[in-house]
Amino acid sequence: MLKKNLIIYLIGLILILTIIPIGNSSINKIENGIQNVTLSYEYYNYSTMTSLLYELAANNSDIMSITSLGETYEGRNIWMVKLSDNVNIEEDEPQVLLMGAHHGNERPSFEVPIYFIKHVCEKYNSDNIDDDNDGLINEDIIDGIDNDQDGLIDEDPSEDRVREVLEKTQIYLIPMVNPDGVDYEWRKNREPNYGPDGTSDEITSYGVDLNRNYGYAWYYPDLFPEDYFYEYLIDANTWTYRGEKAFSEIETKAVKNFVETHDISISLSYHDYGEWMIFPWMHSSQKTPHEELFRSIGYNMSRINGYELKIYGQYGEREYLFPQFCGTPGSSENWLYGEHEIIAYTIELCSHRPEFNTNRLLKALWNHVGVNLYVCERSWTIEDEKNQYYKNVPSQWLTDLLDSFIMFKFS
Repeated sequence: MLKKNLIIYLIGLILILTIIPIGNSSINKIENGIQNVTLSYEYYNYSTMTSLLYELAANNSDIMSITSLGETYEGRNIWMVKLSDNVNIEEDEPQVLLMGAHHGNERPSFEVPIYFIKHVCEKYNSDNIDDDNDGLINEDIIDGIDNDQDGLIDEDPSEDRVREVLEKTQIYLIPMVNPDGVDYEWRKNREPNYGPDGTSDEITSYGVDLNRNYGYAWYYPDLFPEDYFYEYLIDANTWTYRGEKAFSEIETKAVKNFVETHDISISLSYHDYGEWMIFPWMHSSQKTPHEELFRSIGYNMSRINGYELKIYGQYGEREYLFPQFCGTPGSSENWLYGEHEIIAYTIELCSHRPEFNTNRLLKALWNHVGVNLYVCERSWTIEDEKNQYYKNVPSQWLTDLLDSFIMFKFS
């Protein structure tokens, strides 16, 4: 009996030690500038993010401002944060746009912009710090490289680097493009649909996939329905319903109005999951006139975050003699580049949705501080690089012909 009780006691003790971490965290080592911990990560919601942003803006009013781009259907503000050394002045400097949470259930996508805002506010007014206590300062910036060759990566970020970025760049962030979807914990926004074309007298479903609602190449699925999964784009009950028309939604209109009144050079739109990155075109396998520039910036981001840069789009694996019409029309990066020649990417964070592994999430947050700083630095020369890298696309005549046909057919 005693032996049996002892076995039960030992089994119970093992279970307790397995489930409950000892103390606040279990620290293994510092790498990528963060501690390995066992506690679960608590994601922000709209309310806690709003409180945080107001607090940060009040305590860092010299470099941070917060404004609303409009109210959603359910009355939440689409917050825009600006980071700059002269935050209340529109300076003649490159502008960078970072966005999160087009899809409300992709939580790491809004954590990355929030974490970046906190990092910038913390480091901008801070003295240079020897973060890893090795007697050196700022010797291992967040760039995916072991700069001091100590076996650890990115463990001593540079405060001066943050200051220089803010002195030369105007950074705009929309952490939650879709705050209604975030709080409802689902993909689409929350505005009611009255049938797929808006003609029903009754509410038939809720929500539009905001990353299918941007207006570039809008009518391609009408011409190639099987290649673009048209039946899902026009079915208001699906997760990829694109809406009655381009920019039908409050949220995408807000982004459109902002972009059209600013001079953005580079934009990153954060999503999850998959640990990969894509750039235009997302509706065709055709190369863009700035293909080499997209690849150059993309490969450098890949060195920082370790993600795969997909060259031929989300569904592409190889180059074609004639462009294949397939993929994801209505996405933000397509419109940003197609209409405004903004060098735009979508970054799919983490390896799961949702990401419950705290260490993997913190690593993603930390690495993308480096990615965001890098694209800000690259924006300083981007307009000259656009001219340098520009090349005519051999198959452009085919797309031009198709666009002319579309304009004739749907005008």
